[in-house]
Amino acid sequence: MPKTNALYGYGGFGREVMPILKNLYPDDRNIFVVHKEFMPEQSSINSIEIISFEDFLDIPNHEKNITITIADPIKRSALSKEIDSHKITRKSIFSKNSLIMDNVEISNGAIICPFVTLTSNIRIGQNFHANLYSYVAHDCIVGNNVTFAPSVKCNGNVIIEDNVFIGTGAIIKQGKKDNPIVIGTNSIISSGSFVTKNVSESTTVFGNPAKVLSKSSLK
Repeated sequence: MPKTNALYGYGGFGREVMPILKNLYPDDRNIFVVHKEFMPEQSSINSIEIISFEDFLDIPNHEKNITITIADPIKRSALSKEIDSHKITRKSIFSKNSLIMDNVEISNGAIICPFVTLTSNIRIGQNFHANLYSYVAHDCIVGNNVTFAPSVKCNGNVIIEDNVFIGTGAIIKQGKKDNPIVIGTNSIISSGSFVTKNVSESTTVFGNPAKVLSKSSLK
């Protein structure tokens, strides 16, 4: 049966991931999809076809897979639930020049970009995005819909809960086996931050060392 592999979203990250997808599956139909209300005037970008999500669902006699390239974790979570309701496979994409070592578990829908390293004894949830040159070190747990922008450094014994966005160049200090550093659900770590302690749920932190973003912290 012929295969159609779709990336949901044709923005910057989607356009960066498409060459990886084409390299992995050169004989398949590889396309961009978005919902009808977000369809552009043009029918393609970078010579790759763009169709509506609704038309994608109606493609007959094809094995259909989709990967979400939307960076926002909350939006990615909602899209994931919609896709699952249609019983479409959320495909993981692993660049050929990424490095995955021992005892690493990764759930569906991940995007592992070039030069990403996942070391050992790591558990990663659904729809993980690891952009260029990021790494996750030993004994880490990463939740669902977590985004690593380029060059994020997550050192060992760290727990990252669901729907966390970590900006470019951020570093998370190594925790301890009996006292891991915990990054709470729905939190944001700003670009260039150095996280040295736990981050509370639904909190934005920035700086070196990272502190909570507030009016007083900006003075």
